[in-house]
This record gives sequence, structure tokens and C-alpha cells, in this order.
Amino acid sequence: MAFTAEQLAERMPDARELLSDEPEMESTQHYQQLALLVSHLEWHWRGRNDFFIGANLTVYYAHEQLQRRQFRGPDFFLVRDVSHTPRNSWVVWEEGGRYPDLIIELLSDSTAAVDRTDKKSLYQNIFRTPEYFWFSPITGEFAGFRRIDQQYEAIAVDKRGWRWSTQLGLYLGVQDGWLRYFESSGTRVLGPEETALRERDLAVLERQRAEQAEQRSHEERQRAERLAQRLRDLGIDLDRE
Repeated sequence: MAFTAEQLAERMPDARELLSDEPEMESTQHYQQLALLVSHLEWHWRGRNDFFIGANLTVYYAHEQLQRRQFRGPDFFLVRDVSHTPRNSWVVWEEGGRYPDLIIELLSDSTAAVDRTDKKSLYQNIFRTPEYFWFSPITGEFAGFRRIDQQYEAIAVDKRGWRWSTQLGLYLGVQDGWLRYFESSGTRVLGPEETALRERDLAVLERQRAEQAEQRSHEERQRAERLAQRLRDLGIDLDRE
């Protein structure tokens, strides 16, 4: 039987019982953005099993948090070089002391101030998370920080407004109102549905090309037959040696 952190506050918890204790997302756009970030990275890394993605999942990082309820649940976080096993929450002391390597918070009216201040300080000083980004699906506000000499420093944007993530080996950038992943070449990282649509479109294109090639071949045969008939009409026997 699993318990919430509040139920466990009166007893010494078994980490395996700890469930995530996070509020619901605040809008459809927040749900869609979170789903995009998770599904597209999972699909992009589908041949790997050495990472864990947390989506609105509680990170428990000290036993005393359960009494004080001082735990945090990033909207999106990535931990590299760990098993891909599903988890009910991320319990740092059960994961060899591992904290997230990258965090993305989705700003909302009720959380933006905390995301820009308290959480930024927590992720910098306690989690020591190498990279921290935030993005608002409503306003498009996008920022990114990399931990250098124990302090977060802003990650510069390129001419497209994208920021490079060393933890992902990908760019993060806003396109059509959504925070997306991009490869170093500039190619947009596709999700499973987009990949299926692209493969369908490529199959249609290949079929059209094959049909066009067959049509050209047919027309060439017809032209050759007409030319041969004209020559025969002129008394030229193409079959004579």
C-alpha cells in the first residue's frame, strides 16, 4: 500500500511508499506543453534506457521534509545515467544522492514568482542542478540558466532565440508558441505522431514519384511506337539488317 507524504508525516517512511504530491497543471496549454516535452524526448531517445524523466513529480530530498512538507516537484526534470524504470516519485536518498540534471518549470500566474526566485535558489544551491529553464505557455516567456562556479548564469540565446542545453545535447527554443527541442543542425525534434505523419507523407510522395515515373515510361513507349509506325509508313523497315 502506498501513502502520500502527508500520511507518512507521522511515521518513518519507507521510500518505496512515497507517492508524488503535486497539484494539477493550471491550463490545457500547460498540460499540452508538458506532454510535448516528455513524449518528444522519450521518442528521440527511444533506443536508450539510461535516463529518467519526471513530469510534475515530487522530488524528496531530505527525510525531515516529510514533517515540514518542504519538498518540491518540478514540472519537468531529467536525470541522466540512471535506470529508465518508472517511479512514483524521485527519492534522492534512494537514488544514490542523485538530483535532477535539468529542470524546466512552466510558469503560471500562481507559480511564476516562486519559479523565478525560491525554486531557482533551491535548484542552484541544494539540488545543484546544472541547467534550469522556465517557459510560459501563455506569454511565451523563456529563460535558461547554467550552473557555473556554484551560481546560475543566464544561457545566451542564438539569433533564433534558442538556448543550447549541454545536458540534452539539444537546443531548446520556442516555435509556434511551444517550447521545442532542436538538434545542433537546426532540425526540429519530432514526436511519435509527427514522425508517423512525416513517414506517411514520405510514403505518399514515393508512391507519387513511382506513378510519375511509370507515366513517363508509358509516354516514352508510346512515342517510340509512333515513330516506328511513321518510319514503316515511309517504307523503312526497322527490322531489316
